[in-house]
Amino acid sequence: MNLSLKPGREKSILKRHPWVFASALQTPDVNLASGTTVNLVAANGEFLAQASYSPHSQIRARVWTFEEEPVEKEFFRRRIKTAIALRDKLNVESGSNSYRLIHGESDGLPGLIVDRYADVLVLQALTAGAEFWKEILADLLVEETGIQTIHERSDADVRDLEGLLPQTGILRGDLSSFVLPIVEHGLKFKVNVAHGHKTGFYLDQRENRHRVGELAKDRDMLNCFCYTGGFSIHALAHGARSVLSVDSSADALTLLGENIALNDLPAERHTAIEGDVFQLLRRFRDEARSFDLIILDPPKFAPTAAHAEKAARAYKDINLLAFKLLRAGGVLVTFSCSGGVDAALFQKIVASAALDAGVDAAIIEHLSQGADHPVSLHFPEGAYLKGLVCIKK
Repeated sequence: MNLSLKPGREKSILKRHPWVFASALQTPDVNLASGTTVNLVAANGEFLAQASYSPHSQIRARVWTFEEEPVEKEFFRRRIKTAIALRDKLNVESGSNSYRLIHGESDGLPGLIVDRYADVLVLQALTAGAEFWKEILADLLVEETGIQTIHERSDADVRDLEGLLPQTGILRGDLSSFVLPIVEHGLKFKVNVAHGHKTGFYLDQRENRHRVGELAKDRDMLNCFCYTGGFSIHALAHGARSVLSVDSSADALTLLGENIALNDLPAERHTAIEGDVFQLLRRFRDEARSFDLIILDPPKFAPTAAHAEKAARAYKDINLLAFKLLRAGGVLVTFSCSGGVDAALFQKIVASAALDAGVDAAIIEHLSQGADHPVSLHFPEGAYLKGLVCIKK
């Protein structure tokens, strides 16, 4: 089946961007099953790419390949083998037994996320095409990795836009427990792959957690939106004087406590508070509390550019309060994982927060996602994690 683009709308595909919006197609609504492979052609009939068709999403087609080649099992085997080979070259296992094995569009497999937690794979099929090929992809992952157990976590909100219902459960093999032990830079963590955020853990922050640990020595640290305590554990292990961890989830804080015990870290130097970060930051300000190191790693405030304005207010609010709580010479490590807020906008937001807080600060480092979350040069949207390390003068 050929899908024709409107005249002039082939430019992004010629630049190898993998998304085609409904507005770019001459006939955006055709009677095709969700996930069907189609040929994308220019208005003059010239072949452009092969893509999966999504009748419900505004991203109506996602490119599998820009070549005229069969899109079938062996095609996906080659893509998976290439992704595995890249991680091998990057030596991502040197610091951890858990990492991202397949990163969607940047590995040529739009909508497919596969994270490895030791001897278990956790798979997310987030688009019509990934869902269509899911069973074959699962078989190939077992064959190419040798890992026998795959747990599915296709429960992200983005599936709603694809007209797909949430799907979770064991795809291959079996699990005696959904709480898995992993190791990261010599530290142990328990990860709940059934109910944890994303696929269970924020693997994209692995190197940043280690960096925060280095910064934490002899400092009083506040870890906001701490989840199961990745930054807190690293900070305690590297000699933080004290760590205060804040999150709205009691379950996450329980796992954080277990992670502290698992690593035999000094529990007396750690305090956990369940609550709303925005309210607690205001309370700390009113109590004139202060810290040497503050971590802001909030959830996604702006999934798309349409949410950017509202998200900007939220980011500015927490960063402004954090700057007020920082001692002179203190360090703020602040992140955004929102796709609708790019790096330039995020830096402007943080700068505005510092200005309104009445502080002079400087960026001393830029942080991003780990190398196991590569970013295709043709798909800048893949660079979703932005981090700034700022020092208060």
